[in-house]
Amino acid sequence: MIEMKIDYQELLDHVLDGAYFVDTERQIRFWNKAAETITGFSASEVVGRGCWENILRHVDDQGTELCENFCPLVEVIASGVPRRAEVFLHHKDGHRVSVSVRAVPVRNAEDKVVGAVELFSDNSPSANILARIAQLEELVMLDPLTRLGNRRFVEINLQSRLDELNRYGFSFGLLFLDIDHFKRINDKYGHDIGDKVLVMVANTLTTNSRPFDVFGRWGGEEFVGIIQRVDSQGLYAIADRFRSLVGSSFLTEGKKRIHATISIGACLARGGDSLEKLIKKADDLMYQSKSHGRNRVSMDEPNPA
Repeated sequence: MIEMKIDYQELLDHVLDGAYFVDTERQIRFWNKAAETITGFSASEVVGRGCWENILRHVDDQGTELCENFCPLVEVIASGVPRRAEVFLHHKDGHRVSVSVRAVPVRNAEDKVVGAVELFSDNSPSANILARIAQLEELVMLDPLTRLGNRRFVEINLQSRLDELNRYGFSFGLLFLDIDHFKRINDKYGHDIGDKVLVMVANTLTTNSRPFDVFGRWGGEEFVGIIQRVDSQGLYAIADRFRSLVGSSFLTEGKKRIHATISIGACLARGGDSLEKLIKKADDLMYQSKSHGRNRVSMDEPNPA
């Protein structure tokens, strides 16, 4: 029998999934190339640090921080039993990325748990996003800062959905989103940081949206989402999920964390709606969210959740 010597670190560096190893104190000891690609953090930035530090900061779809109370790695190290989870990690650029996580215990020759490996794969529809960007660039309908479709792109898509509604009865939902206190962010941190906040929010929307839903920048700090194949309860759930994910995202500038929240107006399109009427309805609902304290979702019917 031929004896084989395997360099497991080199092997992990060539897999498509992100992978990192922590010891029993949750100090990061290894960080592979795919982890760098998915998270934006290089190995030199994270190796030697605790995974609970200002790195991935996993949250669930309700925005609950998992690092302190529900960390899969902690449970795996304590129990020795592998775990799976669907979470949202914090990208270095600030936005949230949907990932499937698998945490596995690492044992020594005496079968004692000496750490854990976390493998994670990117769930965001990246191929679909890249194809959409190429199409938008060709049609000159791309917002250069956020890489979302611009107002013209939103209007064209919205009119197409309204035509389908009137012709075939295919209903859809509309979200009108506005970053809360955006002027205050610009005044306090400067317009460069304000631009980064816009990009963070845009990336959170696109990387966590379904492939057939469309988001665009309406203007300033306002965004519009066209949500297909949804009823009122589903529309509220999607809107509130985006609200939670944006609220749990943050930029890191030195030792400061910069957070932002969004107020959302949500409504289902109905027969007879024009583009202007539908936008105004969602816009009015967004301002209703503002007037009721911000960082919330308002719909044109009682909260269906």
